[in-house]
Amino acid sequence: MTIKPIKRTCVAGAGAIGSLFACHLGSVADSTVLVRRQEHADRLNQHGLRSSGKTERHSRIVASTDPADLGDVDLIIIATKASDVEDTARRLAGHFRDAVVMTVQNGLGCEEVVAKYGDWPIVSAVTFMSGNRHSDIHVEYELDTATWMGPWAKGAATFEQVRQIEQLIEHSGLKARAFPDLLPAQWSKLIFNAAVNSISAVTDLPHVKAFACREALTDLGHLVFAMMDEGKRVAAAQGIVLFEDPWEMNVEATSHGQTGNDDYAHAPSMLEDVRAKRLTEVDWITGSIVRAAAAVGVPVPISETMYRLVKAREASWKLNQH
Repeated sequence: MTIKPIKRTCVAGAGAIGSLFACHLGSVADSTVLVRRQEHADRLNQHGLRSSGKTERHSRIVASTDPADLGDVDLIIIATKASDVEDTARRLAGHFRDAVVMTVQNGLGCEEVVAKYGDWPIVSAVTFMSGNRHSDIHVEYELDTATWMGPWAKGAATFEQVRQIEQLIEHSGLKARAFPDLLPAQWSKLIFNAAVNSISAVTDLPHVKAFACREALTDLGHLVFAMMDEGKRVAAAQGIVLFEDPWEMNVEATSHGQTGNDDYAHAPSMLEDVRAKRLTEVDWITGSIVRAAAAVGVPVPISETMYRLVKAREASWKLNQH
């Protein structure tokens, strides 16, 4: 099978992650961006997109609020929040028929949503990189860790296509790793995210060293460990052998990685949502573990409690508006 070369890309959603992808891919391919606001599209078309921090890039961008304006593309990266994937896929329906689509969301289930709107080959991906979006045309590249990707098990994408995307992303200056089967890696991050994001959203704490402390009775690490242990038992009941241990990922991140200094601790996405009083991705993250646990008959009382508490925080904003 001859794989079509990737010459033109489209990133749907230009938040921090989408902007990082679009800016870097623009240095090795024609880069287009699908956004919601006309003002955003106009600024990108006029000024391009700049990244600073871990890399310095400035790329010409073709942007629009209408996919019909973007022409044919070979690769679509959906980089919105999980809660926005359905609306994005609906907008993409009928366009880019020859493209491969890669989903880059927290949690599980976005691939099924995309598949309802087109028969694109779908690549599943999760990313560990992070950035700070300073404006519509400037993103700071902060955490330069990899994006993991693999063929969606229920779709038509091949591992060779995934390897091609991996090479393109690496060539652009970002980090990537291709897997023949992403599920073990996807579940490793899911369990990590479910605990760290939910606990952060409820406590209003960024991902600080306290998340890995288990010495005193009051240490927060006990809760993180127990919640991750529930997730690991759900994965095991499904026959999934995790790629990395979520607890070790947490210890590494809080000691030597992105949050080694509490003054610069990373605020997980759900904490940012809570602080802005936006709906979180908890249904896709912690909710995915709760639903999977019910399906295999594994009790997860801590995960259920944290899921309900985050949902309660969301409900409180509506209540306090009246």
